[in-house]
Amino acid sequence: MKVLAMAPVFNQVHELPQVLAEIAELDLPCDEFLLVNNGCDDGSEELIRDSGHPSIGVERNRGVGWAILAAAEWGLEHGYDVLVVMASNGKMLPAEMHRVVEPILRGEADYVTGSRYLSGGASPNLPGFRKHAIPMVNRMVRVATGQRVTDATCGYRAFRLDQFERAGFDWRAEWLWTYAWEPYVYGKVLSSHGKVRWTEVPITMRYPAKGKRYSKIRPGADWVKMIYPFFWARLERNGF
Repeated sequence: MKVLAMAPVFNQVHELPQVLAEIAELDLPCDEFLLVNNGCDDGSEELIRDSGHPSIGVERNRGVGWAILAAAEWGLEHGYDVLVVMASNGKMLPAEMHRVVEPILRGEADYVTGSRYLSGGASPNLPGFRKHAIPMVNRMVRVATGQRVTDATCGYRAFRLDQFERAGFDWRAEWLWTYAWEPYVYGKVLSSHGKVRWTEVPITMRYPAKGKRYSKIRPGADWVKMIYPFFWARLERNGF
């Protein structure tokens, strides 16, 4: 299978150099690494341009959901079979990409997501808020989809792109462009009644030392945007 990895980038001038350096040192299980410039204006755009990796972008931030679906479209247009999604803020380890993509390459799964809570996973410096919030989200996802997951909010994912060519829902819809795309699609996967084979794999989510900014997600409003798509995905009749 032809594998495309991607990272959405929005003003990560301090974190992106470490990610690019780690990528350069590894023999990653992907054929190409795509950087999506989501309206950077802090110098990250120069790092992307000088990275040597292919890139696409826009002048104004359209949201992480737009960045992922844009990468998915780019992958389909260029003949890729699998898309791997990882962050550009240094919290996800490029060295663990093989864990996320191998179940698909072995023909065991169509959709894979990482979990810091499985044996072999870790989350050093996990903030107290997330320590309590993630299990709560997991319980809500079980109510919404009927499936038990251990880390519903982890964004380290891989999935077969051909699923979207036969999807019965609008995965390009503008309301998904912010934080809704990932939970909406994941909700469709979990609600597919076995049509999409999914699994979780152990990964590491490394957080910066206490007091340093670790996310652009706003507690409250943005977390709501990440939870209700699971319910909406299950309520809709159309799916994979």
